[in-house]
Amino acid sequence: MIILHVIHSVNPETGGPIEGIFSSAGVLLDQGCQREIVSLDSPHDPWVKSCPLTVYPLGIKHPKYPAWRQKFPWLRYGYTPHLVPWLKENAHRYDAIIVNGLWNYVAFGSWRALSKCKTPYFVYPHGMLDPWLKNFAVKAVAKQVLWWFSEGPLLANARRVLFTTEEERVLARNIFWPYKCQEMVVAYGSLDVTGDPQTQEAAFQARLPQIAGRRFLLFLSRIHPKKGCDLLIEAFANVAAKDPDLDLVMAGPDSVGWVENLQAAASKHGIAHRIHWPGMLKGDAKWGAFRSCEAFVLPSHQENFGIVVAEAMSCGRPVLTTSKVNTWREVQDCGGGLISSDDQAGIIELLNLFVGLSEHEKKAMGQCARQGFVEKFDMRAMAPQVIQAFQAAEIPKDSTPYGWLKALLGRAPWTKVITENSGVSSRKMEQLEAVPSELINQDAPVLRL
Repeated sequence: MIILHVIHSVNPETGGPIEGIFSSAGVLLDQGCQREIVSLDSPHDPWVKSCPLTVYPLGIKHPKYPAWRQKFPWLRYGYTPHLVPWLKENAHRYDAIIVNGLWNYVAFGSWRALSKCKTPYFVYPHGMLDPWLKNFAVKAVAKQVLWWFSEGPLLANARRVLFTTEEERVLARNIFWPYKCQEMVVAYGSLDVTGDPQTQEAAFQARLPQIAGRRFLLFLSRIHPKKGCDLLIEAFANVAAKDPDLDLVMAGPDSVGWVENLQAAASKHGIAHRIHWPGMLKGDAKWGAFRSCEAFVLPSHQENFGIVVAEAMSCGRPVLTTSKVNTWREVQDCGGGLISSDDQAGIIELLNLFVGLSEHEKKAMGQCARQGFVEKFDMRAMAPQVIQAFQAAEIPKDSTPYGWLKALLGRAPWTKVITENSGVSSRKMEQLEAVPSELINQDAPVLRL
């Protein structure tokens, strides 16, 4: 089975989706699933050359393209004239196509190219249909307009829209109108930690020598307002005096130029010497940070899956996070961490609760986190389920004119609705009678309610 991923960028600094593709590639290949990538990157981007999978970078090839992207909104959106022709010409070579993410040209270009394609395509929203979007009124209005012409038709005509958790699936509904798609929750996770612990811890200490011999909490993600980094600095200032030997490591790329402001806040509270900023950690240094920390902290306002949560749990480290991270229920259910609200009071309480635990309680929580990873997030165990999900999704697409519009408005021609017995409620009968007969496929599979 050969799967093509369509994604905005293969740059590891863009976050979880591309890391998930990279980390699961080997285990899926062992199951007979080969993967390739199409991205909107320029062929000149350095991360293209180091990409571990076959990648077709279809961004504009001009050497000044990276600079142009900073100036022109349609280039920041990712527009490239090469994507649609390439997909139309090459889609037949793949057993399935997965569109990763929304609100960039990957979505609109994929819709234009794949709406009449025989190769089935699936969409991973990756948390981009979360209600958190509504906090930004102007962007929300702009995205509703895009929904009518791009994202909405893309999802309505997809073979399946794939969610990584039940939480994400429920939250995605009714954020934009109209919402109509074939939903599926599929297994998602990360590979189990491997390698020599001492080598990995040494690699981390070489990157951050001042942390040697110190106990610390670890934040490892993009430095971005969505991640609640400011809340974490303030909360750490609140608990710092209660545990003078505890430091905080803020690891990750500064994606919006925010680090200087956060460092100023730390200096204001007199704790700058106890907060460390190593930048983005990769490979042994990253795993060494996970293995060495007391706990992993992710105070996000919105997080789809949070693959770093699974990685921390694989290392047997307690997870301190918020109810806005869609895997919070799994963390709570296994006893592998603590959960709070995503406000200042919540993060302060989160750190205070953890600092107040005994060493025995912290160790037991880490053991529960490790067991939770094995049961819920180990990609090696889940790989057969993922492949089976793609193979089982055999719902035919509507190829009639304006089929995407019928699907988007809830009149999908492949579904007839009947009840398990002969009784049909008057409301359901009215709904059935309201559907024009020419939109009903008499050979459609039956959905029993």
